[in-house]
Amino acid sequence: MSTPRHANLLQPSPGYGLGLRPQHYADFAASKRDVDWLEIISENFMVDGGKPLQWLDRIRADYPMAMHGVTLSIGGTDPLDLDYLKRLKALAARVDPLWVSDHVCWGGHGGIHAHDLLPLPYTAEAVRHVAPRVRQVQDMLGRRLVLENVSSYVVFRDDEMPEWAFLDALCEEADCLLLLDLNNIHVSAVNHGFDALDFLGGVPLDRVQQVHLAGHTVRDDYLIDTHDAAVADPLWALYREFVARTGGRATMIERDDHIPPLEDLEAELGIARRIGADALKALAA
Repeated sequence: MSTPRHANLLQPSPGYGLGLRPQHYADFAASKRDVDWLEIISENFMVDGGKPLQWLDRIRADYPMAMHGVTLSIGGTDPLDLDYLKRLKALAARVDPLWVSDHVCWGGHGGIHAHDLLPLPYTAEAVRHVAPRVRQVQDMLGRRLVLENVSSYVVFRDDEMPEWAFLDALCEEADCLLLLDLNNIHVSAVNHGFDALDFLGGVPLDRVQQVHLAGHTVRDDYLIDTHDAAVADPLWALYREFVARTGGRATMIERDDHIPPLEDLEAELGIARRIGADALKALAA
């Protein structure tokens, strides 16, 4: 495990968490679960009132929370939506989150939203475009932004570098942090034919604040990032390697569809805990 260059930038890890989904609101409100922290989808709570905010306030009293957005479009060419950022900042004031995250992607053009997380070309020009937008968001929020790598199914002919080098350059230029989605790494690695370990070796692990673990769907010889299934075995192996290289970071199971009972997700989280503990024991040996 290498000595982190930027360890002082990271918030202390709160441990092992889950994404907060409506199917489990009552479970979390009824009793304390074997979950250290929760991640909320920011846009679900950027409203003026109603039941979602009532549930949020009730559950937030018992669990630290991180905020995770899906519509910032940090890589887009449209100007950043200042009204969106004001509402995001207001939600952060209400939640007092561990951190605020979104995705390294674009999601629309000319005011038309694609409702998807679209990959960027990995070029120096794209770094120069995205970095000042990240800094603008960070200045407005008064905190470092945590950005997630997305899965992809196509590459750009103009790419000048691999994704991990792009993320490294962006983090240095914008002074932001990373949310490393290991499922997205695996999906892209299979789809594009690179080694997921090369990604871990090239991305700035000392800027990784959080880790996502999730499932995917297999379609013939490619993978689709559906986040609707249990964490696959290759992901557990990749997570074990990640902990061996870093000592571990805040880790959560992300499930967005086919939501199982909370007990099933707690059991999956237990696997992550055991892998993390075993990897740390091996480091200490």
